[in-house]
Amino acid sequence: MKIRIGYELIYNCPQPTPMILILSVHFTRASDLIIPDYLITEPTIPITAYRDNFGNWCNRIVAPQGRLRLFADALVRDTGQPDRAISQAKQTPVQELPDETLLFLLGSRYCETDRLSEIAWQLFDKSPSGWARVQAICDFVNQHITFGYKHARCTKTAWEAFQERSGVCRDYAHLAIAFCRCMNIPARYCSGYLGDIGMPPPYGVMDFAGWFEAYLDGHWYTFDARNNTPRIGRVLIARGRDAADVAIACTFGPNTLESFKVRTEQVNEIGIG
Repeated sequence: MKIRIGYELIYNCPQPTPMILILSVHFTRASDLIIPDYLITEPTIPITAYRDNFGNWCNRIVAPQGRLRLFADALVRDTGQPDRAISQAKQTPVQELPDETLLFLLGSRYCETDRLSEIAWQLFDKSPSGWARVQAICDFVNQHITFGYKHARCTKTAWEAFQERSGVCRDYAHLAIAFCRCMNIPARYCSGYLGDIGMPPPYGVMDFAGWFEAYLDGHWYTFDARNNTPRIGRVLIARGRDAADVAIACTFGPNTLESFKVRTEQVNEIGIG
């Protein structure tokens, strides 16, 4: 399967404004790129790049005064298979977890394990451990939160999403991540492309998606508390402790985001036409 992905962001800045952008497809999918997702700017400006502490590919720019268009148009090869579901995957005792997973047991900016720990144990202590427990968490979060862009708030935390019972995909992910960590299951936030491939209409407006990965039986597995079903065509951009680590744009000065578009769609084998 081939999937066309891309984005267009249009900013207007009253003065030159430094920005850090996390928009590039994750290095684990680099070999699947048929047409690379090069960041293009109008007007043309210098771009430098680096990898952050989580291995995400970041671009640095200084947006000029006035209007700046950022865009990419790429083609990625995908297996066409839904997310893996390994129901027999077991939970690893904390003392046996690899060192690099321990960070994802701790509380973070949007995932307050201290405030949610008692609630998590009340809700999930009796559920079977391992895959079944993570799925029980996803089931609960999926039913507990009502989705709606009108509920979006960039400062909303997992605790607030639990209390307000509303949010967008990142809020589903944050609450599920926090519950997993409370139950001693490492969990990390993921951002990327996720279209409606294999799903019945009607289709919503495309946006970047948020989901999470849980560490079970020596592997990281994909879970999606918002959709709560294996999906086709997930293309990873970045991973981190929570959404604060994978923000698509961090701006260091006044600016207005005038337009925001995301594309992800299956295309035929002839090309991207």
